[in-house]
Amino acid sequence: MADPYSTLGVARGASEADIKKAYRKLAKELHPDRNTDNPKAAEKFSQVTSAYDLLSDKDKRARFDRGEIDAEGNPASPFGAGFGGGGFNGGRSGGGGFRSQDFGGAEGVDMSDIFEGLFGGRAAGGPAGGFSSGFGRRQQPPPKGANAAYRLRVPFIDAAALAPQRITLADGKTIDLKLPPGVETGTQMRLTGKGEPGPGGAGDAIVTIDIQPHRHFTRDGDDVRLNLPITLAEAVKGGPVKVPTVEKPVMLTVPKGSTSGRTLRLKGKGFHRKDGTRGDQLVTLMIDVPAEDAALAAFVEGWSATGNPRADMGV
Repeated sequence: MADPYSTLGVARGASEADIKKAYRKLAKELHPDRNTDNPKAAEKFSQVTSAYDLLSDKDKRARFDRGEIDAEGNPASPFGAGFGGGGFNGGRSGGGGFRSQDFGGAEGVDMSDIFEGLFGGRAAGGPAGGFSSGFGRRQQPPPKGANAAYRLRVPFIDAAALAPQRITLADGKTIDLKLPPGVETGTQMRLTGKGEPGPGGAGDAIVTIDIQPHRHFTRDGDDVRLNLPITLAEAVKGGPVKVPTVEKPVMLTVPKGSTSGRTLRLKGKGFHRKDGTRGDQLVTLMIDVPAEDAALAAFVEGWSATGNPRADMGV
């Protein structure tokens, strides 16, 4: 896997906000739904998601920056660059193999014992199958399998109400997910041990949430907006009207003499926040005047309106 910083197009010292911004931009561009004719987009989307998964985890990012793990989250080689070029040189000799001074100037170092200890045999005076004392006594654990990326489409109303969601994994098994407060498009959920199998156990499944648009509701931060049609009589007389919300209909009182564009607020009917509170539902009244109504037409003909509603516009 490529360097996660390069994959997201950010510098190594990038802030968490910059990393999140870069991921969202790329995820939007590479979303499979927008690239149905480009099969490589799904692969790039998966790579971008895996890179963000690593860099958004403070612990993993720090370990990667220190060279302790690779871009896939697997333990890095404990020997670093010492095996490159002209053979093992301890990081100091210039491509010509071992030199006695590389080990503190000791003469007569037994090379066979060192290599035997490094590559699986028993080091001199050490336990069978372990490293020689100069390189520690523990072998690196076998690597886990790769993480698996999933995209879960969540209905707007389910996201606002935090309704449980079911996802089917690559192995055919289904899992019920509990959406977290503050969920939004791009939110990632980790399913431990549900990724690809590996010598050290299975990797994780990374589920990215994609909230679907709604026919009537729209999101405004943590609030939900709704344009509500009302009759002319309801606008003039006022009174209670039934209003849909993301959970169930409620009654809302329309003030007398309301006009189109007036916005009323329903407390606590929006999206759940991370702090346990909820946003509101903002209801904008839209007066619905029938196209053909003889009684209404006759009333208007005999009614003399006063005032100019466009006066403040200078017309």
